[in-house]
Amino acid sequence: VQLVESGGGLVQTGGSLRLSCVASGTERSFAAMGWYRQAPGKERELVASIGHSGSPFHADFAKGRFTISRDGANNSLYLQMNDLKPEDTAMYICTALYGLGTGAFWGQGTQVTVSS
Repeated sequence: VQLVESGGGLVQTGGSLRLSCVASGTERSFAAMGWYRQAPGKERELVASIGHSGSPFHADFAKGRFTISRDGANNSLYLQMNDLKPEDTAMYICTALYGLGTGAFWGQGTQVTVSS
């Protein structure tokens, strides 16, 4: 299984980006998919996740600004990010798993940089 992210880039404060994650190498639907982020010198943190039924979870810092969605049929994942702030600068990494107790798959990440 391979997860490939895209959509990152450099934006100004208040700008928007839409991240995408496409899975290949599998025909099984993931039980859950999510986005993490990691800034230099900081630990990786969960941004948002979404289950197979579509029920989303957003971290407090993401609520009202970010929206996670998925296309279950194609095992694709998206993250719409609005009103970006400099503290959102990080590598955004896609993750997916088939179910509880199974190992997670990780992408390489896409860099998001927000200038002040």
